[in-house]
Amino acid sequence: MDFKDYYAALGVPAKAKPEAIKHAYRKLARKFHPDVSKEPNAEARFKDVAEAYEVLGDVERRAAYDAAAAGQAADRAFAPPPGWDSGFEFRDRGQADSARAHSDFFEALFSRHASRAAAETMRPREQAGTDHHAKLSIALRDAYCGATRSIALRSPAADALGRVSLHTRQLEVQIPRGVRSGQQLRLRGQGEAGQGHGAAGDLYLEVEFAPDPLFSVTGGDVSLTLPVTPWEAALGASVSVPTPDGRVDLNVPSGSPDGRRLRLRGQGIPGATPNNAAGHLYVQLAVVAPPAGDEAGQSAYRALAAAFPHFQPRAGMGYASAQT
Repeated sequence: MDFKDYYAALGVPAKAKPEAIKHAYRKLARKFHPDVSKEPNAEARFKDVAEAYEVLGDVERRAAYDAAAAGQAADRAFAPPPGWDSGFEFRDRGQADSARAHSDFFEALFSRHASRAAAETMRPREQAGTDHHAKLSIALRDAYCGATRSIALRSPAADALGRVSLHTRQLEVQIPRGVRSGQQLRLRGQGEAGQGHGAAGDLYLEVEFAPDPLFSVTGGDVSLTLPVTPWEAALGASVSVPTPDGRVDLNVPSGSPDGRRLRLRGQGIPGATPNNAAGHLYVQLAVVAPPAGDEAGQSAYRALAAAFPHFQPRAGMGYASAQT
């Protein structure tokens, strides 16, 4: 997926004011509208211009795009970095976005912020506030134990002169034990304020796990690569294994090859309810040989070689005999 420079698409600088962005969009939309334009590739250019304005003409999306676009070059391979939009707060936009076709780049950045449902309209002087959406990055341990976390949410807003700034608010969030990546936590009344006596909207926090140096997660299952010694793999051993909730003992069967995958039942992410089973912890063995840095180590390896004179680790690799 290539990075899209929306400012270049509209021909405006990155610091352009909202009115300059709107003016550029209207000018280019008239120029490339497929019904009237004689320009080559008019339809494709019209779509690019429209998509660029969808982002840059919206203060929330523009702020998030600027954060993701820092240091990027147009038409270069791009993937949103993990957690790039964590803490950005987005309004619910109703069903409008779902009717438009967007580029893969747009979808990668903003599809998760599409509307859940159009806000309910009440009497003219009494209207419910729209829902807001944001991502919440948590440590894997929080899913094992539950936690209370203070989070900062950034919400872009434009002043009377069109200048955009980020407003930050702090919230205390209860993270339930057993929460999974992609699950949404609903905070009632923390969205946009209602008009008149209308109820405030809700805030939906989509959970994601922060990158972990030891563990990877699939659903409720957690995976870990565990270094073991050659003698632990060959002879079998009971070893201590880290988990996000402490250490557990693992029985390594004798004769375990490098890469063997063992399962610890129920040691993955706990179930959130009695009917929701806990995940498993999968441990992949990585046999690590000690260095032969001194005479004792070298002597031990020579003794090992003498004990297995017929061991051929490269047998069966299919080398063809040299042809003369």
